[in-house]
Amino acid sequence: MSFMRSSLGLLLLLFVGSFALAQEPEPVTTLVPSDWDPAQAGNQVLQRLVTVTGKEVKGAHDAEMVLTGNRAYIVAEVNDTRAGESAGWPEIYCTLSIVNLKTLTLEKVIPFARSEQVFQNATLPVGACFVPRILQLNAHTLRCYFASEQPGKRQAQTWYRDFNLQTQCFTDTIHKAKLKTAAGTFEMQPQYFHADAAAQGFDKKAKDFGLYLFDSFKEFDGQTYVAINNFPGKQNALAKVNSSCDTFEIIGHYNEPQSVALSESAVNRLPDGTWMAICRNDGGKRNYYFTTSADGRKWSVGKQLPFVPDGTNSKPTFDRFGDTYYLGWQEATKIDGVTRSVFNIDISRDGKNWERKYRFKTPHSFQYPAFCEYDGAIWLAVTQGDHSPSRKERIMFGKLEDVGAFTPQVDLKQ
Repeated sequence: MSFMRSSLGLLLLLFVGSFALAQEPEPVTTLVPSDWDPAQAGNQVLQRLVTVTGKEVKGAHDAEMVLTGNRAYIVAEVNDTRAGESAGWPEIYCTLSIVNLKTLTLEKVIPFARSEQVFQNATLPVGACFVPRILQLNAHTLRCYFASEQPGKRQAQTWYRDFNLQTQCFTDTIHKAKLKTAAGTFEMQPQYFHADAAAQGFDKKAKDFGLYLFDSFKEFDGQTYVAINNFPGKQNALAKVNSSCDTFEIIGHYNEPQSVALSESAVNRLPDGTWMAICRNDGGKRNYYFTTSADGRKWSVGKQLPFVPDGTNSKPTFDRFGDTYYLGWQEATKIDGVTRSVFNIDISRDGKNWERKYRFKTPHSFQYPAFCEYDGAIWLAVTQGDHSPSRKERIMFGKLEDVGAFTPQVDLKQ
């Protein structure tokens, strides 16, 4: 009997031991070195940024870019009279800055859309030319989009104008972009965007301006997508671009919960194919909201997530470079009392577990960045300023990193 009790005891110990081993957590794989300093990494990037707006510019904001042929082509909204920006300022116009990537010299700044500008086939009405975007159509052509708007006076309209890479000149024609909804295809105006959402239960009031191509342009499974929004209307949707790149088809709206004020989203696809969007929030505690969708059409009710604990109302970014996601978000913390003066970039392989790679901290602000991969490197354009409360005074440009690299850290003073 004692032998049997000993054998049973031994078996029990072995069982408990094996169970304990089975329950031990798997070792955590980290993407960021243990001694990595995100703020120091951010400072090193800030030190190498260059100004890409003209000397005459007083206010600038909201840049995006295409990199090709060892040049950066950066579009932005600017004005020559005052810092900041507003859809109600008719003096705001759109420019294309051309930067040599090898020397980081600004080669040329070309204005391409302004209030009442006369073209061969049309004349723009009075109003701001706002929120420009840029897409490479082919080896020889860039397409520049912009919204022409005059709040309270007319429906805003999204237009586009093409740039020839061989001649380095714009065409002398402009064209209206189209919006495709469940009701049909229309001129790209806020009224049709709102009507499509209202038919699905959206109950916020319509606005006659504020429809923008916001997070652009991303390709999945051979199809180009863009997140569009109406900023004053607090309205968001995923859209796909047709083959002619002149029509944006609404795939699905994501505006819940409507009790908050969601806008200005960034979108990507997770490894399992799930869509995920991070949305700016202008209501209540202004932290970011996240929403997901299996098909891009029906989206979950947005919610805050713990890996973005203290965000504020500003543009987020959500990119994938190589096999790594880069999530960028504005922190509520203020440096010297300046709004939008802290911006974080967290990285992940699965879209669930995030680690801090960059923390930009500067009284010049770091707001509305855009990131672009070219020839093995990631580049950025960002709004900064020195004196105005908004700090929207110029566009800066430079290299973030070689894709996936952790640049050796050197102490630098901001």
